[in-house]
Amino acid sequence: MKIPLAKPEIKEEDIKSVEEVLRTPNLSLGPKLLEFEEKLKEYTGVKFVVAVNSGTSALHLIIKSLDIKDEDEVITTPFSFIASSNCILFEGAKPIFVDIEDKTYTIDPNLIEAKINEKTKAILAVDVFGHPAHWNELEEIVKKYNLYLIEDSAEAIGSKYKGRMCGTFGNAGIFSFYPNKQITTGEGGVILTNNEKIYTLSKSYRNQGRGENNKWLEHVRIGYNYRLPDINCALGISQLKRINEIIEKRRKVFEIYKYYLINIDEIILPIEREDSYVSWFNFVIRLNKKFTRNERDNLINFLNENGIECKNYFPAIHLQPFYIEKFGYKRGDLPITEMVSDRTISLPFFNDLSENEIIYIKDKLKEGLFKIKKS
Repeated sequence: MKIPLAKPEIKEEDIKSVEEVLRTPNLSLGPKLLEFEEKLKEYTGVKFVVAVNSGTSALHLIIKSLDIKDEDEVITTPFSFIASSNCILFEGAKPIFVDIEDKTYTIDPNLIEAKINEKTKAILAVDVFGHPAHWNELEEIVKKYNLYLIEDSAEAIGSKYKGRMCGTFGNAGIFSFYPNKQITTGEGGVILTNNEKIYTLSKSYRNQGRGENNKWLEHVRIGYNYRLPDINCALGISQLKRINEIIEKRRKVFEIYKYYLINIDEIILPIEREDSYVSWFNFVIRLNKKFTRNERDNLINFLNENGIECKNYFPAIHLQPFYIEKFGYKRGDLPITEMVSDRTISLPFFNDLSENEIIYIKDKLKEGLFKIKKS
């Protein structure tokens, strides 16, 4: 078998929706952009949505709109896609890492207050792999210290924390629509907020700093080309129509995986907290502490050699070469993140992954684990 790590579900109606835009003169900044933003407002219940060309751009514009800049600090997680930290660096601020929980892999709120000082301006938390962070505790902390709260919900469209939609917490949140996400626009992301200032500034920044009156070629501030074309928006509108169906498909795949892997003693399966409903982004297992990072890497190589595409998800951000060079991080600084990062494997996960494919993955996983133990 050849099983990819991820695969977008593109249906005929998705293709037709893109074709319709291609037959119009409105390929960018057209009606589909506005429609996509309106549909996401309806879905999430927020007042304002700004569509941009990536989740990274969305995070960057939130940081910029909150006037987070040189010498400021933002508390965040080291266990995430690197964009959640890089967006802080874009404006000259400094990411301050706090270790994670060892079950959900989200930022540990109990460790945050020790890192707060006069330079701290915000907390940026991540709904990692689709699992919500502890938003009640985070909201209490930012209220106590008068900080901003930013939600990186790039991987969690459709997830809920205590009945409330992820992406809607804090001053602003984001979704990402890269092809491995629950729904895709090819490339793309959105800012979600109830704050009119963030909305107004983000709209301007995404389009070269154009003024609020949208006067032709009048630029009132430095901006960027972070626009999301109508072609991509049309795909997003079409995909969003079946978001609930997609989430349920992925939850079914998750349950099939759990059924076949739950009795493998060497691995730890992902969990769903009782206070959360998870729209699963991927299926990440973790080897137990008997296994080293090299053994984990050998298992990944074995699975790849047998047609099962899988990756180490996530490498610890603070141990990325650039972060070591810039900030002097070293092993031992964030022990839970490092323990998790050394042992996690993201297995193939997408809407139409079949039971037979999961059985094949299970068989090869057990075979690979046996080889490692034998050696």
